[in-house]
Parts: sequence; C-alpha cells; structure tokens
Amino acid sequence: MDGLREIFARQKRIIYIILAVFVLGWGFTSYQDIFAGLIIGTLFGIYNMWILVRRMDKFDRAVAEGSKVRSLGTALRFASGVAAVAIAILFAEHIHLVSTVIGLMIPYVLLLAERIIYHVKHH
Repeated sequence: MDGLREIFARQKRIIYIILAVFVLGWGFTSYQDIFAGLIIGTLFGIYNMWILVRRMDKFDRAVAEGSKVRSLGTALRFASGVAAVAIAILFAEHIHLVSTVIGLMIPYVLLLAERIIYHVKHH
C-alpha cells in the first residue's frame, strides 16, 4: 500500500490539472463567480489535505516512539474551511458560495476515488 506522502503527491498533480481547468473556465466563460469559488475552495481543500498529511506523519512518529499522541489538526482544518466560506461570503458578488464548498471537498473525493481504484486493482 502506498504511503500517505505518495498519495498526496499524486493528488497534488491531479489537483493542479483541475485548478488549471478552473482558471481557464474563469478566464474564458461567463461563469467567473462559480469558477472563482471552485478555485478558492480547491486551494483551501489542498491546504487541508497538506495539514492532514503533516499531522499523520507526526502521529505515526509518536505511535512508533510510544509517546503521547497529539490531535490530527481537526480544529485547524475546520477553521480553514470556515475561512474559505467567510471569503466567499465577504466577496459574494465575485465568489459563488456553493462552488466554494464543492471545491473544499474535491481533494477528499479524489482521495476516496483513488483508494477505490487501488483496492479494485489489488484485491
């Protein structure tokens, strides 16, 4: 099974492609507010995944050393999601709120899809 760092590296490559498509959509369509929301949400979503990967590494080291296990950064990731939504609300005329929330979930959907594909191929 792939390590979390390898999975995250693969996800980053896919998300960069998705972000490029969103930027093209923002630049060349009349749905700029929707694509802006998707871009903001996806950027915050990848930030949340980065926090999770970093905290999981610390968690693994703590378990291996037998030391006290710290949290996985749930509060920080939740605050990041709230910040993305707050930006969308603050700039409501330029950023679509629902697409921001959808963008926040894109890295998690990709993670789920990647794990399903992995298990179908290897089991």
